[in-house]
Amino acid sequence: MVDHATPNLPSRDLDATVAFYDALGFEVGFHDPGWLVLQRGTLVLEFFPDPGMDPASSAASCCLRVDDLDGLYAVCAGAGIEETHLGWPRRHPPQVEDSGMRIAYVVDLDGNLLRLVQNPELED
Repeated sequence: MVDHATPNLPSRDLDATVAFYDALGFEVGFHDPGWLVLQRGTLVLEFFPDPGMDPASSAASCCLRVDDLDGLYAVCAGAGIEETHLGWPRRHPPQVEDSGMRIAYVVDLDGNLLRLVQNPELED
């Protein structure tokens, strides 16, 4: 197995989290009342229950580095996540940032910020 890290994000309701991420192509790898693991290909997100959290004040975030940013962003749009700057869930379109990286943003139903980062193309 290749070394890897998985973000641990809060969820007010693990079943609602499953439904939200299912629409984005994530599948349940593990689920019990105290923990949830979701997978989409090589992407893995883990969630712990935090029923009293306030999405408006969440500081939880992670980067999902992907080969097809536009494809994943289209899945988010197709799942009905609104492109807006207010509320949650929401999405922000891909753009090249000052760092030179192309990034889109998704905020899930618990206020967790997902940075969708385009992997650099490998040169031959």
